[in-house]
Amino acid sequence: MNDSSASFKLTQYSHGAGCGCKIAPNVLDHILKSSAAHQHFPQLLVGNEARDDAAVLDLGDGTAVVSTTDFFMPIVDDAEDFGRIASVNAISDVYAMGGTPLLAIAILGWPVNLLPPEVASEVIEGARKACAEAGIPLAGGHSIDSPEPIFGLAVTGRLKIEHLKKNGGATPGCQLFLTKPLGVGILTTAQKKGSLKPEHAHIAPDSMKQLNRVGERFGLFSFVRAMTDVTGFGLLGHLAEMCEASDASAIIHFEDVPTIDRDILDFYLEQKCVPGGTTRNWDSYGHKIAGADEYRRKILADPQTSGGLLVAVEPGFESEFQKIAREEGYSLHPFGFFIERQDVLITIV
Repeated sequence: MNDSSASFKLTQYSHGAGCGCKIAPNVLDHILKSSAAHQHFPQLLVGNEARDDAAVLDLGDGTAVVSTTDFFMPIVDDAEDFGRIASVNAISDVYAMGGTPLLAIAILGWPVNLLPPEVASEVIEGARKACAEAGIPLAGGHSIDSPEPIFGLAVTGRLKIEHLKKNGGATPGCQLFLTKPLGVGILTTAQKKGSLKPEHAHIAPDSMKQLNRVGERFGLFSFVRAMTDVTGFGLLGHLAEMCEASDASAIIHFEDVPTIDRDILDFYLEQKCVPGGTTRNWDSYGHKIAGADEYRRKILADPQTSGGLLVAVEPGFESEFQKIAREEGYSLHPFGFFIERQDVLITIV
């Protein structure tokens, strides 16, 4: 944090934080129901019907363009980190489709009477660093005067259509993997409440700033049957979307779900550091879930910002997938699997 912004704690200027300020899933369904009518664009391979991560348009030559946008209010106090995290989160949507990002355009809302322009410049600098790490230019953008700070990107990417990954396509027996641990929402809520211990301050930002570039590699393999990233709806929400898009149900083993150290999470849960988004999430989709007591809900419905990739791997290819993940620096283990569609979408055991 530069001296110019050291006195400004960005999370104190917003009512929500990161992907936790997303509109609740059931409310979003109501908003989008009229726009989900069939669109007569046969070249549109992915629209919003299945609540996938990005739009995909067939270019007619075996390749497609991937287009997405994502933005939110501050999830951390440091301006540069905020810009970087928001950018990594937006770029992730392209990786979640198995694509390669090409360029980004910035989206900035700034309370010009409350926060100096130098702080906004640091947000943009964080975005430039994230884009540089992804190998793409931050090629322009648009800004408005807004009551609260808002930042994100519109990102354009590309892929070969044969490598396209959707949030649907999982089949019974497919194993579930997650590339980042859960718990970011709990820690960032602790930060906003002033309860976060200094020794834990790096945990959530380190995770949120990590690019999901590995999705581009996963997209090359047909045994990766479905993929999405886990963000504001929590693991259960995004897995429920995957189940619905795949016409399947899932069993997950709670103790095998990757999380930030459980002792750390338990400490902050005891301090009641639970994001408001957790309750909104559960109220939206809890009726689709079995086996979730209050403790499990607080972790599995925890809204993630710049979370990991949720990947469904065809049975029999788990070892090959894990080998590829290790080559990319990940040690991944399955935490659940798909079964034939049931009345209950997800069962936690």
